Amino acid sequence: MDVTGTSQIPRQRGERLVDTAVRYAEERHWDVLAGAWLEPVAGAERCSCAAADCPSPGAHPLGRDWVNRATGSAVAVRRMWAASPYASILLPTGRTFDALDVPESAGCLALARMERRDVELGPVTSTATRRMLFFVLPGGAAKVPELVRGLGWPPHTIDLVPRGEGDYVVAPPTRVGRHGPVQWARRPTAANRWLPDAEELVSALAYACGRDGRRESR
Repeated sequence: MDVTGTSQIPRQRGERLVDTAVRYAEERHWDVLAGAWLEPVAGAERCSCAAADCPSPGAHPLGRDWVNRATGSAVAVRRMWAASPYASILLPTGRTFDALDVPESAGCLALARMERRDVELGPVTSTATRRMLFFVLPGGAAKVPELVRGLGWPPHTIDLVPRGEGDYVVAPPTRVGRHGPVQWARRPTAANRWLPDAEELVSALAYACGRDGRRESR
């Protein structure tokens, strides 16, 4: 699914998390936050938050003030990872981008349709829990419910989750416990530096989510 083009995020396997986090801040001007991490315990791994039932092991914010700690400063990013070298890389939404979060099956269908129609797309992540997140201009998340209603879908009936102010996405190559790493379905490149508005993507995503939901209900 990845498109061609010059990209250095992430540059190579085995690269230190701090270097990837710094380049998110420097190359994309994204605010970055050091989140939880995985710790070896009795031959297994657990989240640094120590919760046995952590729903996102090694990949979530720590502390209630996490929104205020996210930064676009490379110096501050290096300082965060100096304190926690194995911390997950989190990107707050509602600042330089929002994200539209859909099931992987619906995301693949919508992505294929939009690529055939030459829709301008931003970066897209593929999570370890079989979700895809499409990056859009900030403010897009707030528009989604009304846009979906305009297409004839009650928002609660389709699995399209807008992520905006006060939320975050887990950035590649962060690993989410036993589920595995988050990856890029479409890498950040010079070609997709300018993000689409949510309005440009919602129709294809809502259609794919609706179709996906009908298939699962059979």
